[in-house]
Amino acid sequence: MKTILYIIQKEFRQIFRNKTMLPILFVMPFLQLIILPFAADFEIKNIRLTIVDMDQSTLSRQLNSHFEASPFFEVTYQLDPGQAADRMQSNDIDLYLEIPSRFEYRLLKEQSAPLHLTIDAINGAKAGVAQAYVQSIVRDFNREVISEWTPQLQPRALAAMGQPVDITFQNWFNPDMDYNTFMVPGILVLLVTMIGGFLSGMNVVKEKEIGTIEQINVTPIRKYQFIIGKLLPFWILALIELAIGMTIGKIIFNIPFVGSIGLIFVFASVYLLLILGLGLLISTFSNTQQQSMFLTWFLMVIFILMSGLFTPIESMPHWAQVLTWFNPIAYFVEVIRMVMLKGSGWADVRGSFISISAFAVVLNALAVWNYRKRS
Repeated sequence: MKTILYIIQKEFRQIFRNKTMLPILFVMPFLQLIILPFAADFEIKNIRLTIVDMDQSTLSRQLNSHFEASPFFEVTYQLDPGQAADRMQSNDIDLYLEIPSRFEYRLLKEQSAPLHLTIDAINGAKAGVAQAYVQSIVRDFNREVISEWTPQLQPRALAAMGQPVDITFQNWFNPDMDYNTFMVPGILVLLVTMIGGFLSGMNVVKEKEIGTIEQINVTPIRKYQFIIGKLLPFWILALIELAIGMTIGKIIFNIPFVGSIGLIFVFASVYLLLILGLGLLISTFSNTQQQSMFLTWFLMVIFILMSGLFTPIESMPHWAQVLTWFNPIAYFVEVIRMVMLKGSGWADVRGSFISISAFAVVLNALAVWNYRKRS
């Protein structure tokens, strides 16, 4: 244990003496956090919609068919609004539409009937687009119903009738549909990923570049002591930067913290073991810091673009969605948004935690095995 502590002490001294590494540690991540949340969103597809049809009438089924025919929605049905709300809480759907009982009766007798749409507005841009899609479909349904009722009326008279179906909206988790609320938690994931992935791998490779790896290998220091001593400082620094980043997100962007901060740090701790293992594995294949940096960057670009950070995973092709099952950033992005903005608990993130833990064990085992083989 004393040996590991001495190595950790030595690593912290080297980190804070390195004028190149310090800006990467403390400047680059926070510039990303402040700048990237203002990035633009893209087209939204495959929006998961649940319809709660409590009327089960001819007109309600006619309205349902309009949503089923839309290329933008994946429609499912529930009979209970509470079940639909639970599905939204669990991140299984993006919005649900309630068609109340006596919908057809009120539409035919009173020429007016309400609908209620509840939207998961964590991603404000996606919620706004989904709301516009729903409004467009309801408008088409209105015109269709009016033309069936009164085919003898002139267009001017039809316009004077107004819209018989009135829909109200309720945005959950992000009432103002603020895009920064959606982006900042994802940027926090990038912050800790860069620290764990780039710097840990480069730090191990540095020993190869300056030739000290051979000297370390002939000392009584065991391999596990060397690896832990090398990687643990970056694990600590990444968690500290996560805490600082969350503070900045709260102060500058007023990001809500609905769920347990402790749960976020527990998940981040295991996630960082995975990322550190990936950095160590890359370092075993690299002979220079430049090689390590390029290989890490190649993987990180793919992971980031396919993580759901900028574009929804549901809008990707099926083969790309399958690849995200092996993308660690995608798991952490989803979990931090669910915990911070929805208040999700352990039961909601347990599956992601198990997956990340399994990936961490496999990657670190491969890295240690390959390191032993090459040293």
